[in-house]
Amino acid sequence: MIYRIDKTTSTNDDAREARYRHGDVIWAEEQTAGRGQRGHKWESRTGDNLTFSVVLTPEFLPVADQFLLSEVVTLALVETFADYGISTRIKWTNDIYAGDGKLVGILIEHMLSGERFDRTIAGIGINVNQEEFGPVLPNPVSMRQLSGMKYSREEVLNRFVAHLTALYEELRSGGRERIQQLYRLNMYHLDEEHTYALPSGEQFRGTIRGVEPSGHLLLEHTDGTLHRYAFKEVEFVLPFRKR
Repeated sequence: MIYRIDKTTSTNDDAREARYRHGDVIWAEEQTAGRGQRGHKWESRTGDNLTFSVVLTPEFLPVADQFLLSEVVTLALVETFADYGISTRIKWTNDIYAGDGKLVGILIEHMLSGERFDRTIAGIGINVNQEEFGPVLPNPVSMRQLSGMKYSREEVLNRFVAHLTALYEELRSGGRERIQQLYRLNMYHLDEEHTYALPSGEQFRGTIRGVEPSGHLLLEHTDGTLHRYAFKEVEFVLPFRKR
């Protein structure tokens, strides 16, 4: 069920409430404390975009396999945009890019019960109809900017929910290998040499060769050695971002 509200601090915080069940969507027109990965704040113009959270209860999935949930969510978004003729890629771990522009930000949070999931919350911000963005954001892009068309946000959300439901049920039914393969094939800069940065600020050139089931990124350095990186251990250096 989709619950639409005018204003809240964060839909991810709302989605923690027990009254929301598996498959419920909390869609807010405005978030006063929306947040993204790496502690970044998510900015969105009221009435132009989609900011929402989806509740999942993947009790069937071991905690060690949690990256599969990121793969399902991101692939559902790629499929949604493909419905509109918009080609996108997944920037590890779970942003959605069209070219070198960020179209979607995602924050996935897990609530655990022992060695199993009690609840997973996928907070998603999609740039749908916004045509101008503030200078603080390094590389935003919207569906409207890409196509010149204005979209029904409700239709975009319904299409996403349909794709997410299908992929989630595929995962539940044992389709993890196909999901992992699709995620790899849709990765941003897969098999392309690019610049990356370590937390220290040191930069290096590397080539994405894939991602492990654990979610670790596999990067081949220019000396031919293969390295694995966890979230926050390495970062893309975007071509137009000042560092």
